[in-house]
Amino acid sequence: MKSHHHQLLFMFLVFFAQKIELLTAETFTGTYGINYGRIADNIPSPDEVATLLRAAKIKNVRIYDADHSVLKAFSGTGLQLVVGLPNGFVKEMSANASHAMAWVKENVQAFLPKTSVCGIAVGNEILGGGDYELWEALLGAVKNIYNAVDKLGLADVVQITTAHSQAVFDNSYPPSSCIFRENVAQFMKPLLEFFSQIGSPFCLNAYPFLAYMSDPENIDINYALFQKTKGIYDMKTDLHYDNMLDAQIDATYAALEDAGFKKMEVIVTETGWASLGDANEAAATVGNARTFNYNLRKRLAKKKGTPLRPKMVVKAYIFAIFNENLKSGPTSERNFGLFKPDGSISYDIGFHGLSSAESSLLSLKVRDSLYTNTQGHSKGNILGFELFIFLIKIIRLF
Repeated sequence: MKSHHHQLLFMFLVFFAQKIELLTAETFTGTYGINYGRIADNIPSPDEVATLLRAAKIKNVRIYDADHSVLKAFSGTGLQLVVGLPNGFVKEMSANASHAMAWVKENVQAFLPKTSVCGIAVGNEILGGGDYELWEALLGAVKNIYNAVDKLGLADVVQITTAHSQAVFDNSYPPSSCIFRENVAQFMKPLLEFFSQIGSPFCLNAYPFLAYMSDPENIDINYALFQKTKGIYDMKTDLHYDNMLDAQIDATYAALEDAGFKKMEVIVTETGWASLGDANEAAATVGNARTFNYNLRKRLAKKKGTPLRPKMVVKAYIFAIFNENLKSGPTSERNFGLFKPDGSISYDIGFHGLSSAESSLLSLKVRDSLYTNTQGHSKGNILGFELFIFLIKIIRLF
């Protein structure tokens, strides 16, 4: 009998050791992340990008697809990756649960746990966009992708989200007056209900750059750039805002509260400032881009909330790593990168270019090796080890 108990406990311990790292995965580490757009033919390889990001100590990364060359390059790096299900797949995934399962198996499960895929973004800026069939298909796609992840035992590892633009809102000024647009709300509320059930945040793409460009006569550019300014005052909440991004986030919280989802967290999945633009995009300069991104980085490093949600620490993914020369639209669309195509910095906000990154990675590898040998792979593993010891003590009771 004693031997049988020992065998059962040993089997449990082996199973536990295999699962502990997955069970303790984090979706977002710290407050700073970055978007890795690749609509370009002149940017560094995924392996070089992984080197660049590790040297810059940027751990949270979003891509807009599930490109296998990126997933392979990020293997073993510790970078936490949110992959994207492109808008072109949303209708198919909504209509066919087996296709959703196949997609998750091929593009997520196959790369875990070596590549830390911590999220799937189902579509991008669908609600408020021009394709109303996509509006109708979004919730079904989200549910089918989530159900596939859940059936594969990955629901505690891989978070399901979708990102929204400012086009889903009405009356965003002052922040407390913000609500969801009437035609959007009928699709948004069921989506939010499902996200609240599975613990997903509201993902917001917020660009003070675009807001300022739309109304430069009435918006102080210093307010958009986190510079000293008189800011705005919201009479309803008796709150003062000294920068536009905080106001945009709190407008989102106001809309969520109005819709009945007061406790849902808002994460900024895109924000940034263009360093070059067309003649009618005068605010798109290197100086303004540097000021915005430098001040944003400082603001995120403070790990504080917003005036309306002071305890809800702001987290943001910056757009983007590189300028993307093949993107369509105005010149600004191709010039949001913190880095140039050759891997050098576009402007200085404290990061180093690729050549510096490659040399510093050697010291990173040495440090990581020493840390792994003495401390284990992660906090999750340390926790797992402590629980392992606890279970060994239980064995001794038999």
